[in-house]
Amino acid sequence: MTDAPAFGVVGAGAWGTALAQTLARTGRPVRLWARDLTMVKILTARRENTRYLPGIPLLEGIEFTDRLSEVAEATDAILLVTPSHGLASVCRHLSPFLDPHHGVPLVVAAKGLDAESDRPLSDLVKDLIPAHPVAVLSGPNFAKEVAVGLPAATVIAARDVALASRLADLFSTANFRPYASSDPLGVELCGAFKNVLAIACGIAQGRHLGDNARAALITRGMAELTRLGKVMEVQTETLIGLSGLGDIVLTCNGLQSRNYTLGIALGEGLKLQDILAQRRSVAEGVYAAAALHRMALKAGVDMPIVAAVDSILTGHAGVEDVIAGLLARPLRRET
Repeated sequence: MTDAPAFGVVGAGAWGTALAQTLARTGRPVRLWARDLTMVKILTARRENTRYLPGIPLLEGIEFTDRLSEVAEATDAILLVTPSHGLASVCRHLSPFLDPHHGVPLVVAAKGLDAESDRPLSDLVKDLIPAHPVAVLSGPNFAKEVAVGLPAATVIAARDVALASRLADLFSTANFRPYASSDPLGVELCGAFKNVLAIACGIAQGRHLGDNARAALITRGMAELTRLGKVMEVQTETLIGLSGLGDIVLTCNGLQSRNYTLGIALGEGLKLQDILAQRRSVAEGVYAAAALHRMALKAGVDMPIVAAVDSILTGHAGVEDVIAGLLARPLRRET
């Protein structure tokens, strides 16, 4: 290993690799952690993530490791890009290697909620690694496009907006434009919700319900998100911004979306366990649907689309029955 990197990235899936590639374009060294040594050897030898981003050469400024202790040496920021259900374990293993006196910022780049507590992932990280400031990164970003350097914008949010602004400056490149936000809760709620809504839109596509139905789902989904956001006291600007409406537009319409294509497969009649068995990557909406449904019930917020997706994923209702139930809901004023 060379000297300490500026950035550490925990998670060598498609999104983690794409973010490492983007950070390397800043000219600062990056160290990317993969879970197993075999993956590290392939990444080092071929300079290509053959499993998740085949065909995209990785920049020389990226090093690869399977040791969290070497990622913990990062001086400017450590990005946590693991699936939401594995984040707690990673934090527990990473924490002993971090210097609490240095306090390098931790940036949560996973999109979901903690499945055990239904809390935002940034709260989970703060509890497990309290000595370090925490931010979140989320936006309308497909990993492949970011990895090859196509133009993209994202949001970096932290309660300390000065931290968010500093990280936005550090992560910025010619084609990657981060916007700072002081609303991490809103950004995380949007990141979790858009994946659930994408599954719903995929189901409609798989059932050949048409573009009108998808447009209606997106619009009524925004209404659900707005109701939840109001109760949770998040900023309206977040809901209609990059991490909210922007990411919903992308995820609910693009075939690069894992959640949208999972929904398509469900709509075509495939079983959830069979779909997941054929995939290497994680569709976070599968985990977020139940957490958001519980959150809505606890907050007293009506979120019928979220409830419908959760009932399909848990096997409590079939696709046809859920669609019929949504269409049979009483008519009401839009606002």
